[in-house]
Amino acid sequence: MNSENDGIDLAAEPSGNGCVECLAAGTWWFHLRRCAQCGHIGCCDDSLHKHASKHAHATGHPVIQSFEPGEDWFYDYRTDDMFDGPPLKPPHSHPRDQPTPGPEGLVPRRWQAVLARGEENP
Repeated sequence: MNSENDGIDLAAEPSGNGCVECLAAGTWWFHLRRCAQCGHIGCCDDSLHKHASKHAHATGHPVIQSFEPGEDWFYDYRTDDMFDGPPLKPPHSHPRDQPTPGPEGLVPRRWQAVLARGEENP
């Protein structure tokens, strides 16, 4: 099987509008990624906690799709390649009125500096 088919379940629905683990922990994310196999929404590798990658490594689910408005690219962790994939079950992104980074109210005022340091503590 090739990466365009392996690791993709067209029936899987997104797990929500935000990173599952960040929401549970009361923290924030930079961008969101959707597991193409199970629908898990996790934060990207530029986020502090990198939950999308952690999910992929823990579950063996190899393919993600951007969950950002206007983006539809896929990425395969096994090959480190981006590719065009099939339309997944909607929604295809978090709501457009949800801020990036998000969620609203949890993003620190100087979030760019926090990401540059790689830690939440000042």
